[in-house]
This record gives sequence, structure tokens and C-alpha cells, in this order.
Amino acid sequence: MTPHVEPDPQAGAAVKAADRAHVFHSWSAQGLIDPLAVAGAEGSYFWDYDGNRYLDFTSGLVYTNIGYQHPRVVEAIQEQAGRLATFAPAFAVDVRSEAARLIAERTPGDLDKIFFTNGGAEAVENAVRMARLHTGRAKVLSAYRSYHGATSTAINLTGDPRRWPSDTGSAGVVHFWAPFLYRSPFYSSTQAEESARALQHLEDTIAFEGPQTVAAIVLETIPGTAGIMTPPPGYLAGVREICDRYGIVFVLDEVMAGFGRTGAWFAAEHYGVVPDLITFAKGVNSGYVPLGGVAISAKIAATFDKRPYPGGLTYSGHPLACAAAVATIRVMEDEKVVEHAAHIGETVLGPGLRELAERHPSVGEVRGLGAFWALDLVRDRETREPLVPYNASGEAAAPMAAFGAACKKNGLWPFINMNRTHAVPACNITEAEAKEGLAALDAALTVADEHTV
Repeated sequence: MTPHVEPDPQAGAAVKAADRAHVFHSWSAQGLIDPLAVAGAEGSYFWDYDGNRYLDFTSGLVYTNIGYQHPRVVEAIQEQAGRLATFAPAFAVDVRSEAARLIAERTPGDLDKIFFTNGGAEAVENAVRMARLHTGRAKVLSAYRSYHGATSTAINLTGDPRRWPSDTGSAGVVHFWAPFLYRSPFYSSTQAEESARALQHLEDTIAFEGPQTVAAIVLETIPGTAGIMTPPPGYLAGVREICDRYGIVFVLDEVMAGFGRTGAWFAAEHYGVVPDLITFAKGVNSGYVPLGGVAISAKIAATFDKRPYPGGLTYSGHPLACAAAVATIRVMEDEKVVEHAAHIGETVLGPGLRELAERHPSVGEVRGLGAFWALDLVRDRETREPLVPYNASGEAAAPMAAFGAACKKNGLWPFINMNRTHAVPACNITEAEAKEGLAALDAALTVADEHTV
């Protein structure tokens, strides 16, 4: 694939100048960033105005599950815009109903009611509200290694340092340690030990907080930005049992892991659990138009049969977003994208990343499944010291910055967070494209290796 436009550095400079003059970017010190001006994208690639092409191993922000500019989704958005571009959420609209039906068909268990939002953070906000109203309790538990969004409740649920500036300590959130054997807080030596000890820790946390005060436990089925730590066998089933025992609502955040990313429609399928609520966004329509939502169990939905649900959004179930979701789900079904994600993970990405780990001392651990992988980069494999310190910035983060620059030099756009790089391409990436990405990672890891002991 080649860029569809001739290089035009002057146009790129104009785009960047306008950006720097008027766009306020998220999670950034505005005077210290230099955003790339993007000229176009298609499939697994995007390119700039200088004609440089990049294989996107980030899927945007892990949401272009069917790649950029899929013609069937673009056509569906165009057709919907010509027919009914927008309509208020209180009405029954055909494309909204169809999107809800298609999503409900793919959720586990009886999560058959869909509340639409504009993204993942709003989905988490509303899931927590539903849980609190359903139980009459206030506290919500979430893991330290997590990310749930940047709105008020979602940012407090988040475990990573982005929470700190907004954490008032009064949001009714209690954090706990979820399992992660490679950096176990429980001194475990096996997955079975890690699962058992993590569940005991959660039980102890609930006991000391007061079970009757806890409305919900919110977990990413497989934590995304925090490191793609697949839970050990039995852990999620154990959380389900704890929730049932204490009348706690079990919420699984599938904003990143859902819609084929892990080689299943929802990651919960891998673990045989059915939560009470699932939050989703991103891959539901490959991010073509903002859309998220909450899939709701029959029991929680019944709470609001005669009692109004006190929440809503102006653009809930926006027709253009729902049209994109309908088209995306049908594309995924017709083109077997979910099955392909499982296959590419099992036969190319997983084996390829593990082979890189054998040759590069900077790779401490490889973990993931489907099109959802992480490399934990270290200075010392024996001690597992991270390549850069937790939440490093500036000179302390230089080794990861050098690694990222090497990726881009080799035509790969990497997903980097702290001491990790994630391999999270489009779920329909071809075998040849995946191998191209692995080759670029191979070259870039030689730079990371220079910082090992």
C-alpha cells in the first residue's frame, strides 16, 4: 500500500501550525508536544504529508479493530447521513434498535439491554450509577493497574497515575491489587497461587470495607493500557462468586478488550464468566463515529422498569454512530474478523513476539492473545527491573523514547506506556503486515537492549 496523495510538506506545515495555534491536546503539556500531521490512512497504515508511511501497531487508541476507512462502514455512514443524520434518544430509531440487537446477540448471558453513550468513560460512569442505584450502596472497588476513562467517576476508578491530579479521595472508590504474576504483589510463584492469593486479598479488602457498603467491583476483563495482563485461570470466576455472595454488582470493562480484540467478541468468553454489566466502546464501530455503551443484565434492567433511570446523553445512540456499529459488526461477521484475530495471535503475533524475547535481553515478558499483546521491557531479566521507572518522564524515560524513535524510523507506529510496548494492530491485519511489524520491533529492540545490564 502506498499513500494516496502526493507528498505536500507545505500543507502538512499548515495543518500543524493550525493545530498548535488552536487545538488543546489531552494528557499533554501543550508547549512540549509536536503532533504528527496525518494526511491519510487506510487499512493498517497511515501516512504523513512528507510521504512517510507507518504501520499502525496502536489501532488509533486500540479502537480501529477493522482498520482505517473500511469501505462498507464509510458507505453506511454516508447512507445514514443522507437518510436521517440525527435524532433525539427518546425515540425508537431503526438503526439504533438494530445496533442494540446486534450487540445484545453477542454479549454473554442475559445482558440484552443496551444503554448507549458516546464513549467508554461515559459507559463506566453510567455502569457505576446503575450499580449504586440497584444496590443502594456507595462504594466501588477497582484495581490499581487499570484505566477506566477520564470523566469524574471513571478517573477515580482508574489506577494509573493519570488519576492522581483529579483524585479527591472522596469519590467512594477503593483500589485493590489484581493478579499479575510477573510483578506479583503476593509473592506468588505460580498462576494458581496468584489467583488464590489475589482472591483472598479482594475478600479481605471487602471484609474491612464492609460488604454491605460495596455497590460494585469494576475490572477490565484484560487490563489494556495498564499492561495487557491476562488474568490467571479461575480468578474472574472467583470474583463472580464473591460478588454473588455479597450482593455486589460485577462490572467488566470491555472498552478495549471487546469486539474481537482478543479473538472473541468479548474477552469474558475466554474465562466463562457473565458479569452483571459490560461497558464497551472503541471496537464496536472501529471508532469511526464516537459510540460506547453499557450492556445490562435482566436483573439490573428490572430495577428501572417502574423507576426512571436518572441518566442520559443528548447524543445517546446517535444514528450515524449506530449505523457505523451495524456495518462494523456485519463486516466482522462476514469477514470473520474475530476468528482472524484469534488465528493471527496464535500463529504469528504470539510466536513472533516470543521469538523476539528469546533474542533480546530487554524483553522480560510477552503476554496477550488475539491482537492484544504487550512486551514488558526490563533493564535486568533476573531482577525484572523495568527499563524505565514507574511513571518516568524526561531523562528517566529516555530509553523508551529511544526505542519509540527507532520504531518510527523503521515505519512502525508503536504503542508505548511506561516500560511497555504493546502490539495492538487492527484485528484484520494480514500475516504479511504482522510480520512486517515484528521485523520493525526486532530492529527497535536492539536500541532497548543497549540499556540493559
